[in-house]
Amino acid sequence: MDREIAPDYLKTTRYRRWAIIAVVVVASAAVLYFFRKSLSTSLESARIRTGAVETGDVENTLTASGEIIPAYEQIFTSPIRASIKRILLTPGTQVQPGQPIVELDKSLTLIESERYKDQLELKKNSIDQLRMKLNKDLYDAEINDRIKSLNINKLRADFEDAKRLQKVGGGTMEDITRAENALKIAELEKQQLENDLKYNRESMSASLRETELGAQIEGKNLQELQHKLKMADIVADRKGVLTWVNENIGSSVNEGEMLAKVADLGSFRVEGSCSDVYADQVKAGLSAIVKVNEQLLRGIVTQVKPAVKDGAIAFAVQLDNAKNASLRPNMKVEVYLVTSKSTRTMRVPNGPTFTGKRKQFVYVLKNGVAHRREVETGLSNFDFVEIKSGLQVGEQVILTDMNSYQHLEEITIQ
Repeated sequence: MDREIAPDYLKTTRYRRWAIIAVVVVASAAVLYFFRKSLSTSLESARIRTGAVETGDVENTLTASGEIIPAYEQIFTSPIRASIKRILLTPGTQVQPGQPIVELDKSLTLIESERYKDQLELKKNSIDQLRMKLNKDLYDAEINDRIKSLNINKLRADFEDAKRLQKVGGGTMEDITRAENALKIAELEKQQLENDLKYNRESMSASLRETELGAQIEGKNLQELQHKLKMADIVADRKGVLTWVNENIGSSVNEGEMLAKVADLGSFRVEGSCSDVYADQVKAGLSAIVKVNEQLLRGIVTQVKPAVKDGAIAFAVQLDNAKNASLRPNMKVEVYLVTSKSTRTMRVPNGPTFTGKRKQFVYVLKNGVAHRREVETGLSNFDFVEIKSGLQVGEQVILTDMNSYQHLEEITIQ
């Protein structure tokens, strides 16, 4: 038989149930609190670097390397095969126009020059002899031609006499025929002689021309050698600094071998190189930024070398301030080539937090708390990153690398 449950038992059971529910709720709240607490970690302000969003220009750049070299550098080479006799200046010396640098032993070349002079004189003498011989031959041919003309006149007179004698009965037809044939033979011989005379005149001109050309070649060879002898006086033709000289006294140098370098250290340019991946973007006329220590110098790309060497393309940069006091020969510098530019756009200082992706997350600092926010970036260089969306002017962005905190929505900055 069922009995009615005591009211006290029901009340105790009800209290126990509510107590269990309360414990579960409190425990859940505690777990949720500590879970959120774990997601909202803190970071010391000394460990981060921030930058403000502002409005300005952003230039997109390609990173390259470069070397400072003198804008003008003259290389002296040996114009002849000789030996080094004396070194008149040492590297580092300031040189003035007309100041000798190296003295070469030119004795062998001087002997060769004398030999060329003798050969030229022989050629000229040969021309004179040939001209005299040809003139004699021409004179003889002309005399023979005159003699032949006189002989023809005689034979023509004989022919006329034979015809007159035949009319009066003092001669025969055979005499007329004989005289006529002799006249025709003499006329043909005269034609042959005149043809030979014409050929001799033309041949004489051609022979003389050939010999004179040979003499002209010898004369030009002599002039070239004399010019080389003059150039063998290694003399500076402008102001500068002697940066290198072949100091091996007594050593032989071949024609074209380098002897010295003189540079103008008052003006410089940059020889740069970058990966051939950017070959289609590197063009003459691009603006360039050269970082010398902590100083930025502007310039323009004046030349792009056509050949690719070791996976890199080379180019030359003409600096706007080529006489800057910070420039030194052979100094290694960073070069940034400006490929495009945005004006009056939002920008933020560049830093490790920017990975180069078009869209990424950054942390915006406000009232001691860093909030994660997605932004869209545009152009970038070593100074600034263009912000297309996601930020407002005046906001503070954490520039430090925050990859280890990317799972957090908020970070407390202590």
